[in-house]
Amino acid sequence: MNFITLKPIHLINGTIKLPGSKSISNRVLLLSSMAKGTTTLINLLNSDDIKYMFNALNKLNIVFNLTKNKTRCQINGTGKSLYSNKKLKIFLGNSGTSMRFLTAALSLSKNNIILTGNKRMKKRPIGHLVDALRCCGAKINYLNKKNYPPIHLNGGFIGGIISLDGSISSQFLSAFLMISPLAKKDTTITIKNKLVSKPYIDMTITLMKTYGVLVENYKYQIFFIKSQQQYTSPNNYYIEGDASSASYFLAAAAIKGGKVRVIGVGRNSLQGDIKFANILKKMGAIIRWNNNSIECEKFILKGININMNSTPDIAMTIALVAIFAKGKTIIKNIYNWKIKESDRLHTISTELRKIGAKIKKGNDYIHIYPPKKINYARIKTYDDHRIAMCFSLIALSDTPVTILNCNCVKKTFPNYFNEFIKLSWNNSFKYLY
Repeated sequence: MNFITLKPIHLINGTIKLPGSKSISNRVLLLSSMAKGTTTLINLLNSDDIKYMFNALNKLNIVFNLTKNKTRCQINGTGKSLYSNKKLKIFLGNSGTSMRFLTAALSLSKNNIILTGNKRMKKRPIGHLVDALRCCGAKINYLNKKNYPPIHLNGGFIGGIISLDGSISSQFLSAFLMISPLAKKDTTITIKNKLVSKPYIDMTITLMKTYGVLVENYKYQIFFIKSQQQYTSPNNYYIEGDASSASYFLAAAAIKGGKVRVIGVGRNSLQGDIKFANILKKMGAIIRWNNNSIECEKFILKGININMNSTPDIAMTIALVAIFAKGKTIIKNIYNWKIKESDRLHTISTELRKIGAKIKKGNDYIHIYPPKKINYARIKTYDDHRIAMCFSLIALSDTPVTILNCNCVKKTFPNYFNEFIKLSWNNSFKYLY
């Protein structure tokens, strides 16, 4: 088993250049593949999730040229929907964006394609997306358990009037938005229940506009997309840094700084997760914004009561900051934690209890009471990259921490622990594979 043991870190200080955003990387890879013209993507994220998307595009005969460091790619777009003239089986690991986006994209043309993934992916629901695609002609069959991958796609989606549950994953809506311009009929999407993670929808719509397609958004309740359009390459597109990854370094500064500056995101970022800096400020940290960077300094941290429906990924980092804050922290409206890379309501609660925190959790909330003294623990990561990165912050206490299966960070940030160590003063660590 691979693991890393971090001994207590006395100070966090320095600057880090963030890797490219995962959310943007997989969106622009798909849009570039379907666009007319050649697109050069700069600052791509080099991680497992992106590799799964590249593997799928390669099997679908998309021509691309990836540099040796895998952060720059030239893609020859087809100017049409993704298509294969032969039967394919595509493995997508636990990449939620790849599974959801490709399920929709491969429903446009007549295909004979199976999408599957690892053990956890087969427990992540996709039924709401499949039901909505079927309502507009898509032929999709479940190969194992209803509402879950693996699935068999035969095309058939023509657009039309769709009702989509927005409470499970914003990726379902993003998938629909990106394929609808290529459909035969105009598409109107009506959202049922409360839409989760709205900033990701804003990101998708903005990126579609970059590729020449507009979406009519009526207060996030109804979306209209004109049919038979064509994406057009923007020629070059620079991918901003990953705001979710920035949260760990900003949090470290708030807890144990020093000062940390993250480069690659700033006040003009597309990503909703930059809101993390403002949440830290509410908790007591000192924040400075620039166009392409954010700085954080330590001050006195206090607990917070906050609704995290729009940005559930950074809610996990808030849960760890809460361990170092004065008073109780309440994180609300996080139901969709349950369908992420792990059941995060369970995993966060279980592992925080190991280090001595008192936890109260419900169906869509968690209350965190920081311990008087943090206990040493061997943190189980459940093959969830964000659990591994979040719990590295425990080393900012006077207690060491061991992160089991630490290689799971390869999903989105393969060099995370190396970068974390670079900012750590007077720290020694043990890293075994």
